[in-house]
Amino acid sequence: MAQTAPQLKVAVAGATGRMGHMLIEAIRASGDCQLAGALDVAASPAIGNDAAAFLGLASGVPVTADLQAGLQNAQVLIDFTRPEGTMAHLKACRAGGVKMVIGTTGFTDPQKREIADAARDIAIVMAPNMSVGVNVTLKLLEMAAKALSTGYDIEIIEAHHRHKVDAPSGTALKMGEVIAEAIGRDLKECAVYAREGVTGERDPSTIGFSAIRGGDIVGDHTVLFAGTGERIEITHKSSSRTTYARGSLRAARFLAGRDKGLFDMFDVLGLR
Repeated sequence: MAQTAPQLKVAVAGATGRMGHMLIEAIRASGDCQLAGALDVAASPAIGNDAAAFLGLASGVPVTADLQAGLQNAQVLIDFTRPEGTMAHLKACRAGGVKMVIGTTGFTDPQKREIADAARDIAIVMAPNMSVGVNVTLKLLEMAAKALSTGYDIEIIEAHHRHKVDAPSGTALKMGEVIAEAIGRDLKECAVYAREGVTGERDPSTIGFSAIRGGDIVGDHTVLFAGTGERIEITHKSSSRTTYARGSLRAARFLAGRDKGLFDMFDVLGLR
């Protein structure tokens, strides 16, 4: 009789939020992953409740604010929270040897360096967007940017729900970074994030960003390459957060065979 492979034990940070619920649902439906911990802030009214109660099910895993308790049975933590929360989780994971999938955005440069340093001890996948489709789009943008490096103005337009707290989105910034690197520019020096009043003619070396916030838009991203006589638009639209959850589990499975190092979704998907 064939033995079944052991399930990957996954903890979820921000377990009672929209993304946390999607992750828990995806873990339960996966067949090869097991919910091993559910973290949330101490002020959450769900502390002590079963993490799958929102599904009308019992997982046997309580929602907790105690990092040690929430991580003690986990091999991987999936984190889509906020930078300050993720940094606290990072320290606990590094101390406990728990790998991390980080989908949080809005990190400062010092925080990014701290994450890279932690990757000397634990394996981490960090990406501003875990969607498989978005990461294939990033690869297409890399190819397009190299072919359209001169004679085309580049604009990145993104739209998200009213509750999103950072702008531009981490995905939009990643798109800008991929494009800038492909054409030999530094995004920090060529990005334009706001236009108002008499701005003068557009500098052809810049990459422009526009952010829209409203309603329940999950996430839309368009990169416009505007030339003379033609324009090319590459667009990705998300209609559900399930794509992020599925991509996160793919990243968690990727980490199962790695002890340390900092990776992104290009590594997970073999797009290098």
